[in-house]
Amino acid sequence: MPVTKWNNASIQIKLTAAFTFTLVIILAVNLFMYMNTNSMMSRVDEVYVSNVNLNELSEALQMLHESVRGYLDTKSSDALDTYYRADQEYRELLEGLNERVVNNQVKIMEKNIKAQSETYLEKVYETVQAKRGRNVERYKLYYDEATVVYGDIQNCIYSLNNEQFKNNTNSYTMLLSSLRYMEIVSTLILTMVGCINMVMIFMLTKSMTSPLIKLSRAANEVAEGNFNVVIEDVGSGDEVGIVSRAFQKMVASIQIYIREIKNSVERESRMKEKELLMESRMREAQLMTLQAQINPHFLFNTLNAGAQLAMMEGADKTTEFIENMADFFRYNIKKMNQDTTVGEEVRLVDNYIYILNVRFTGEIHFEKEVDGQVLDVKVPSMILQPIVENAVNYGIRNIDREGKIRLRVYREGDFIYLSVWDNGIGMGEEKISQILRGELKEVDLRSNSNGIGLGNVIERLKLYTSREDVMDIKSAGKDAGTEFIIKVPAHI
Repeated sequence: MPVTKWNNASIQIKLTAAFTFTLVIILAVNLFMYMNTNSMMSRVDEVYVSNVNLNELSEALQMLHESVRGYLDTKSSDALDTYYRADQEYRELLEGLNERVVNNQVKIMEKNIKAQSETYLEKVYETVQAKRGRNVERYKLYYDEATVVYGDIQNCIYSLNNEQFKNNTNSYTMLLSSLRYMEIVSTLILTMVGCINMVMIFMLTKSMTSPLIKLSRAANEVAEGNFNVVIEDVGSGDEVGIVSRAFQKMVASIQIYIREIKNSVERESRMKEKELLMESRMREAQLMTLQAQINPHFLFNTLNAGAQLAMMEGADKTTEFIENMADFFRYNIKKMNQDTTVGEEVRLVDNYIYILNVRFTGEIHFEKEVDGQVLDVKVPSMILQPIVENAVNYGIRNIDREGKIRLRVYREGDFIYLSVWDNGIGMGEEKISQILRGELKEVDLRSNSNGIGLGNVIERLKLYTSREDVMDIKSAGKDAGTEFIIKVPAHI
């Protein structure tokens, strides 16, 4: 692999190539050692094969001679069968001996043994035949002659075995020396391969870890606030080189971003000073306006005086209207920054609907379904009336059909649900999302309203309950109505 391609290769490819190369070398060395060791062991096994064969030949000859003796003693069919099997086995072993004329002492001895064995086999065959013919003198004569040949053959086998053992011992010693030499060579090769492997791994890991160490030091300096660090280009296209260049770009981007933030902060600081100055002037104007407004206590006293006057004149409806007005404003003033109960919030809605129906001659058809067991649950003040007000002003105010509003208060599990439904113009998903995210502007304080918008209600409920899922808005679309559902824990 060219140097450029190697530098640009990924870490995975580099590690895979390095370990594959090492594995191939180790496998090749082990295969070489295995083949040579196997060959040497095969040669060692072959060293004493001739001695084993001679021992087998001697044992077969002994068994043959004993079988002949057994037949002479018993003359049974079993003894005769044993003789034939022993004769066959001995003849098969004789086929492995040399029968050619060669200039080799061992081969000459094998040829003599084979020739004597043929003479012996003839003698024992004549012995058996004489025995079967009940010729006592002849089978004893043949047996004695066979016994003499038997002794000569065993002596020859013994001599040949000793000679073979000497030769094989020398060969065995040479093979053991070669095996030890091969073991030493194999050990040296494995050691050398191991050292080369360690050097390769060390160089490879160093080429990867050295840039990482520099990168970690630079990261520590950046973490301590030093953004003027410079990282040397590692010159490789692997993951380490990519991360190093990306880190350098990130540091440069941070430096630019810090300069921009400083400039932005300075601009915002100047703008903030101007805004604070303008806000101060606005507050002074609002204070002067508030000082010019009617005192709330004077308003309540005036409403009470009007109610008493209407009562004296027998105007019962006027009296009820003024009393509802007084209760409504009193609740707004006293409960604005206090906790209240579900029951008080429902009564405020009743007052509000009554006042609106007097103003608009009963245009609003109001229904309510309230669970009496949840009336004492604590809730923030002014969370229900602003929703009803929104349903009136933006839901049913300008529809051609009869406007309806339904209030439901009920409990499910560990939560209290306050539902305000209207059959008005409805709203789309985008507007619902804007309301729940608090992106719509609050109702103008100067309009015909108590000044508390839906965003204000949602934020106060989140702060009061420490939850995010405090309100849900459901609408099927245009002219399909809208349902606002407040969700508060039954026990806070």
